[in-house]
Amino acid sequence: MKKRVLITGASSGFGEACARRFSEAGDDLVLCARRMDRLQALNDELSGNSEVVIQTLDVTDPQAVEGFLEALPEASREIDVLVNNAGLALGLQPAHEADLQDWQTMVDTNIKGLMHMTRLILPGMVQRRRGHIINIGSVAGSWPYPGGNAYGATKAFVQQFSRGLKADLVGTPLRVTNIEPGLAETEFSLVRMKGDAQQATDVYQGTQPLTGPDIAEIVY
Repeated sequence: MKKRVLITGASSGFGEACARRFSEAGDDLVLCARRMDRLQALNDELSGNSEVVIQTLDVTDPQAVEGFLEALPEASREIDVLVNNAGLALGLQPAHEADLQDWQTMVDTNIKGLMHMTRLILPGMVQRRRGHIINIGSVAGSWPYPGGNAYGATKAFVQQFSRGLKADLVGTPLRVTNIEPGLAETEFSLVRMKGDAQQATDVYQGTQPLTGPDIAEIVY
């Protein structure tokens, strides 16, 4: 059965890969991210196989999230699957040296952004008695590492919030899934290292990282 899938942070990484995977299955897509040029390129690539709606969105802006559905074409507002993918890590400094603004940005994106999108989409799913919320967490939410202080804490929140959603939705047909990837080679590390390509590359030395398509297959 064809689904309408809303993916946040769809312009790169896991989100972009998920968009391709759901498009391969013929599902309809609502893709949002901050970078319209990336969204437009993805739309051009996938629109031959799927109905694609693209919309710029910064999930850290509560007012933008609140008005997101109303900004969509009416036919695209009934969401069957929400992939809460938008997220980031910033910096690897120990807590006593970390940039407080980096911490705030991670909280605003990984926690508040995910909560606000869920609160926006979930009521319609409950009313229609169908829907699946897929949250992109991280093993960092369970396994701490040096420099992962605030990032890991935000992903621990995603884990617990997902469990709470499941408890709230007992007795309904709705589903909640929390995907917790490990090290993956996407733009994630480049963002974390604030554009330092060499530092981002060094993160993967001696490892065999996951890829965006690996995670997209699990999500699908």
